[in-house]
Amino acid sequence: MESAPTPAPRWEDIVTRLVAERGDALTRYAYLISGSRDDASDLVQDALVKTFGRLRNGHSVASAEAYVRRAILNTYLDSGRRSSRWRKIAHLTAAPEIDEARDSETHARLDLMAELQRLTPRERACVVLRYYEDLKVDDIAETLEISSGAVKRYLSDALGKLAIELEDDETGAARGH
Repeated sequence: MESAPTPAPRWEDIVTRLVAERGDALTRYAYLISGSRDDASDLVQDALVKTFGRLRNGHSVASAEAYVRRAILNTYLDSGRRSSRWRKIAHLTAAPEIDEARDSETHARLDLMAELQRLTPRERACVVLRYYEDLKVDDIAETLEISSGAVKRYLSDALGKLAIELEDDETGAARGH
């Protein structure tokens, strides 16, 4: 007598296992991409809805995670495109949310997340994919569906901006500001 084939896992079971096993890793990834804990949670939630709204039964947790990671990145980049217009004029209305620390040591300390916030969405995505996901330039280009030259340019621009900020911070610390 033949045994019945094992049915493919249902998508409901896959999403439950994915969130239980890899939810924290997905949230950390989204946090590095977005720079905000609240946005990271929203990105993961949106990515899960987008992925499992289309995904059918038969996928593994690993393949579903790959879809969700891609959806996180695409959702972030899409929101960046929509808000890029606002970013060009936001500085005209922005006021600091927190008073700056007056202590010179605290002021001189580099806050990586604040520096990443200053990058454009594409620059930030390239930096995170290169240095957090440890992808090569060609892999980043494939992931973002842009040319390798564009990836190199985004990385160069981003690292240049970060270097300028570091230099400014060190100069300010040396002067006692």
